[in-house]
Amino acid sequence: MAVSTPRSLRGQVLYQVFVRNFSEEGTFAGLQAQLDSIKALGTDILYLLPIHPIGQEKRKGTLGSPYAIRDYRAVNPEYGTLADFQALAQAVHDHGMRLMIDVVYNHTSPDSVLSKEHPEWFFHRPDGSFGNRVGDWSDIIDLDYSHRALWDYQIETLCYWAKFVDGFRCDVAPLIPLEFWLQARKEVEKVRPGCLWLSESIDPGFLSYLRSQDMIAHSDGEMYQAFDICYDYDCYGLLTAYLRGEGSLSAYADALNRQEVIFPDNYVKLRFLENHDQLRAAFLIPDEAALKSYTAFLFCLSGMTLIYSGQEKGLSHLPSLFDRDVLSPEIRCDLTPLISRLSSLKSDPLFMDSTCNVTAHAEHTLTVLRKKGERSLAGIFPLTGKPATVPVALEDGFYRDRLSGQIVEIARGWYSGGAEPVILMSE
Repeated sequence: MAVSTPRSLRGQVLYQVFVRNFSEEGTFAGLQAQLDSIKALGTDILYLLPIHPIGQEKRKGTLGSPYAIRDYRAVNPEYGTLADFQALAQAVHDHGMRLMIDVVYNHTSPDSVLSKEHPEWFFHRPDGSFGNRVGDWSDIIDLDYSHRALWDYQIETLCYWAKFVDGFRCDVAPLIPLEFWLQARKEVEKVRPGCLWLSESIDPGFLSYLRSQDMIAHSDGEMYQAFDICYDYDCYGLLTAYLRGEGSLSAYADALNRQEVIFPDNYVKLRFLENHDQLRAAFLIPDEAALKSYTAFLFCLSGMTLIYSGQEKGLSHLPSLFDRDVLSPEIRCDLTPLISRLSSLKSDPLFMDSTCNVTAHAEHTLTVLRKKGERSLAGIFPLTGKPATVPVALEDGFYRDRLSGQIVEIARGWYSGGAEPVILMSE
């Protein structure tokens, strides 16, 4: 684990934006105009998908994937100028938020600046042509980190952007040598003290496959040496299996509890129900009461919470990465008040520094118990949109639900209530 990682990151909210599809303008300025509403959600960190120019060669769709980067040291002219980006960064800081950008260092577009200037820095097939090691990523070519000059170039680039931003979300970071990330963190710290490092860690199946192909593929335990935060892909697959009716709720709960003991005491997971690679939560969970429960549950886990733009409106359509696909202005299920309330609650020390235990109940309900000294928190989360009656490890008595403000009774160790999520906290 990065020993300097503060537990306070567990009390923060990360809001993810794809600039192209976020506003009608699809620009840095269009995003800047909506910073007030983003901040009002309780956002601490604004995270942008890659902001760089996109390659033309082997482009997918009409506009191409932002992960097929042509030039690491420029901004996508479709979004605006470098001055526009700097203005956005300043506005984010003026709103009391930090700014994080996507770093895509495993690969570039086939027609990238680096492929022209330094073809020796790339993976080559036996016939000498450019290639990549993951077949369905057909619009990119892989870099080869056996070349130390590549390390110097990439770290120099990170130090450049660190003058403007406060952190980096690193795409498929486990596919790149851990030693590179350790060196990069050390050098960037000189430019941006306290820079945040988020690893897009990978799910266990993909990790096993890559290792079977003799490729670099680091586990979360390894990545925590250089990164502050890792994605929750070691558990996400168990959640979606349950939602599809192919897995058990108890298997998901057990995996979450296992994280509390296999990772360092100050570990921070990025907790998400959706992101740009995964189906929308509202698509997987169409019942509004159930969606509210899943959302509240997410906030109560040990980790930073990710909200993908549009999630707060209950949008069910996942925007395309390859074409213009602007977020719908429609509010299908307004989760904004709930997310704002949860974000405010998350600043309580119980969310950052306490033991955490998740229990799955037969009634398709999850409970979370957090404890630190004399203080405790109990969350009850019905997952089917139906009322739940479950045991809760709180003293009998009356408690105020921190979400609705209503008074809730715990009697003989049991809770019996409605279909909405409930969070009870002792003083």
